[in-house]
Amino acid sequence: MDYAGDVSVEDAWRILGDDSSAQLIDVRTQAEWNFVGLPDLSTVGKAVHRVEWQGFPGGASNTQFTDQVAATGAKPTDTLLFLCRSGGRSKAAAIALSGLGYTKCYNVAGGFEGDLDGDLHRGRAGGWKAAGLPWNQS
Repeated sequence: MDYAGDVSVEDAWRILGDDSSAQLIDVRTQAEWNFVGLPDLSTVGKAVHRVEWQGFPGGASNTQFTDQVAATGAKPTDTLLFLCRSGGRSKAAAIALSGLGYTKCYNVAGGFEGDLDGDLHRGRAGGWKAAGLPWNQS
């Protein structure tokens, strides 16, 4: 496998509370963090690391991604949980960091907002928000 695998949002929350090395790296864009919200890890004594995988607008790759992840203090042996809107970008990020020697990179399946529901809305049918996990909106 190219990375450690997928975990559910509920398992990610449990891991963040149980594993002192676990870190949540939100790879969405600045616009998403500002307008959609962020997980709130304060009750487990941690902060979300915000490192864009792609920029907005346009979706250009963040050429500084690896350096910015390293700047969070993440070590190659830490448990790194990557989160995006619904799981695509975070899976790519987990694969990329695994290829650089990080040994426990997980994709948080379902992401922050999950897939579209029957009304073509996100945040109701899956993901961090729909699971009722703590989050804040600025």
